[in-house]
Amino acid sequence: MNNRIWSIAFDANDLAYAGDDSGRVFRSARPTVIENSVDGLMAYFTLAQNHPNPFNPSTTISFSLPRASFVTLKIYNLLGEETATLMNEQCAAGEHRVQWQPQDLPSGVYVYRLQAQGFSQSRKLVLLR
Repeated sequence: MNNRIWSIAFDANDLAYAGDDSGRVFRSARPTVIENSVDGLMAYFTLAQNHPNPFNPSTTISFSLPRASFVTLKIYNLLGEETATLMNEQCAAGEHRVQWQPQDLPSGVYVYRLQAQGFSQSRKLVLLR
């Protein structure tokens, strides 16, 4: 049986209660804490959509790291060929912005991919000449 969880609540002792679509309620066996930030930093990896998009002559790519990580940020054409490496280095936790100003690439759709500590996400961007 695959019931969906419809609600989650926490009591004063940080015990979690979850209700499913059959009306059953489940309680965690020990305290559970869910946090969205750690010391004001994001608690998870994020890769934002570049802006502006479409762009010419440059665009900014933003991402967040919950902890210091080795980061690779690359640009690919739609054939999967690497066209640029924007980052390939250790980065501190927090928000990061990278500006990209392609020199010899034609107009078109490209994909940028962020990889860091088991996290990988890609997004599309459009270059208009």
